Amino acid sequence: MNLFEKLKEGLARTRKTFTEQLEKLTGGYTKIDDEFLEELEAVLLTSDIGVNTAQKLLQELKQAAAGGKITGASAVRGFLQERVAGLLAAGAAGMSVASKPAVVLVVGVNGAGKTTTIGKLGSYYHESGLKVMFAAADTFRAAAAEQLEIWANRCGADLLKHAEGSDPAAVVFDALKAARARGVDMLFIDTAGRLHNKTNLMEELKKIHRVIKREIPDAPHETLLAIDATTGQNAVAQAKIFTQAAQATGIVLTKLDGTAKGGVVVAIKDALGIPVKWIGIGEGQKDFRPFDPVEFSKALFAETTGKTEK
Repeated sequence: MNLFEKLKEGLARTRKTFTEQLEKLTGGYTKIDDEFLEELEAVLLTSDIGVNTAQKLLQELKQAAAGGKITGASAVRGFLQERVAGLLAAGAAGMSVASKPAVVLVVGVNGAGKTTTIGKLGSYYHESGLKVMFAAADTFRAAAAEQLEIWANRCGADLLKHAEGSDPAAVVFDALKAARARGVDMLFIDTAGRLHNKTNLMEELKKIHRVIKREIPDAPHETLLAIDATTGQNAVAQAKIFTQAAQATGIVLTKLDGTAKGGVVVAIKDALGIPVKWIGIGEGQKDFRPFDPVEFSKALFAETTGKTEK
């Protein structure tokens, strides 16, 4: 199954609520008037695209209609698909992996899929021929290190861990030293999503960041924020909090296949200006892949009526 078909499959629940409604709406109107725009806004919001982003798209649509660039409701789908792709592509960039070791900090709330994300990222880059190491700096969640160890064994990565409850920054310090000594190409650092003591989580993340900067001044080379797509607009709020503490360079959106709120991809990018770099659209290793804005938009707006996509 190619990327486009896999994305269509992964976005099936989103398209069921969003694209089918869009098809019905555009099929029921011939002109773009206030009534049409009001109904279109409601359709956009069903996918959790967000109020601000929806308003921006509607304003651009009104301007295009007024300028004669689109002449009827039937052209709205193509216009939105193009605009969403453009919004998602703005400022997009691939992973920064040129440094050795390339240090990748992965942050996010518990349950967002941080550890699984690290495991799949490790597998992806290990298969590319790079030497990978994991640092188990989520020392407060029971069995977090064991879960990461399973992934390390599965994909052939080195693992550095301390005892449960240890200082996360100390784990990171030792991992940085070990990564350089062992000639590691990529070091992925798991972090806590919630602490079980009085230490503030965001302060702990800032401390880890300072340790990394002290040891390797240009690191972390990537700070990926793992977000569970099924949380919808709550994901935007999470992203704002974590980016203040961890200076995120990219979003990993997990569980897209389990949500009708796939439009949150657009909302996050529009609200924060942080590119989505990876998406999870299934359970398998091949269902976790680099994000392609054009292919995503194409799959999101793909017809659901059984017509062949061209």
